[in-house]
Amino acid sequence: QVQLVESGGGLVQPGGSLRLSCAASGITLKLYTMNWYRQAPGKQRELVAFITTTANTNYADSVKGRFTISRDNAKNTVYLQMNSLKSEDTAVYYCNVRAQWGQGTQVTVSS
Repeated sequence: QVQLVESGGGLVQPGGSLRLSCAASGITLKLYTMNWYRQAPGKQRELVAFITTTANTNYADSVKGRFTISRDNAKNTVYLQMNSLKSEDTAVYYCNVRAQWGQGTQVTVSS
């Protein structure tokens, strides 16, 4: 049974940083492209970043230069480092691999 568990969300002031983690069980993450999505209230879920099996990465224009996706294959975990956070980054963040989703972690950027 595949499980993805996100953590690391919270309340942060504008300009602050957070690091999200997605720990997997029942699946070997290094064999798959991993995605981070987010969904803000009243909006559609959007792809934020992905990392391929060869560590190529891609980002939504709205987060480029501020967010970094990475993976630790030994820990079977994917990360999303988020810097220079803005209020518009407020959302529930989800990790995804193939058809599997985590439960999400809330990120709130507010002063």
